[in-house]
Amino acid sequence: MDDIIFGKNSVLEALIAGNREINKILISKNSRPDIKLNKIKDLAREKGIIFQFVAKEKFSQYAEFNHQGIIAHISPIKYMDLDEFLEKRHVNESLIILDGIEDSHNLGAIIRTAVCAGVSGIIIPSRRNVQINSIVEKTSAGAINHIPIIKVNSLNNAIEKLKNSDWWIIATDASAKDNHYDINYNDMNFAVIMGAEHAGVSKSLLKLSDFIVKIPMMKDFNSLNVSNATAIIIFEALRQKLTKR
Repeated sequence: MDDIIFGKNSVLEALIAGNREINKILISKNSRPDIKLNKIKDLAREKGIIFQFVAKEKFSQYAEFNHQGIIAHISPIKYMDLDEFLEKRHVNESLIILDGIEDSHNLGAIIRTAVCAGVSGIIIPSRRNVQINSIVEKTSAGAINHIPIIKVNSLNNAIEKLKNSDWWIIATDASAKDNHYDINYNDMNFAVIMGAEHAGVSKSLLKLSDFIVKIPMMKDFNSLNVSNATAIIIFEALRQKLTKR
C-alpha cells in the first residue's frame, strides 16, 4: 500500500533521491507555476512518472496538512537493518537514537537537522515511539529520503551492538554533571540518545551510556523541545569536527 507525501519539498526530494517508487503525482489546477513545481514536472517526465492536474476539491480531505497543492503516492520508507549498517566502515561518524519520541513534527525536524549536520543514521524503536508518517515526511522537507532510518525492536540490544562495534554512547539528561560541549566528539564513532519530550532518556539506557550530558540553561526553566536540543548537540559535534580541520 502506498504512502502519501505532501508539499513541494517532500515530493521534489523524493524525486531527486530516487530510492522510492512514486506511482503518481497530483497537482492542483490552482497551483501557480514556480521553480520547484517546474522541476518536479521535469523530473517526473524524465522518470516516466504520471502527474495529473486535478480540481482543488481533490485536496479537501488533506486540508489539515500544508500540502501546497501537490501530493504524491509513494512506496513506504525502507528501513535499514542495524547489522547491515554496522557492516560498513565507519570513521568519526554519528548516529541519533530516539527513545520514546511522541510528536511527529519533532521527529521530522530531527531528521532534517540530522541530514544538514551529516549524521550517518537515525535509530528508532518499533514500539513506544512515533513512526514515519506523512507529517514526519512533510516536516523533514524531504530530508527523510537522504538518511538511513534504522528501526529496532530493542534499543538496549541495539546499544549493546553499537558498543561491541566500538561506538561510544552519549545520553542526554537535564541533571547530568557534564555539559554537551565538554565531550570531544572527534576521532570516535558516537551515538547520541535523545529522550521523550517529558520522560527523558530511560534509566536502562542511561546505565548503558558511556557519557551523560546536559545543555546548560541560564534560567531554571527547561523549555527546549527535543528537536531543538538535538540540533544544539549535533551541531556542536559538527563545529568541533570543522574546527579540527
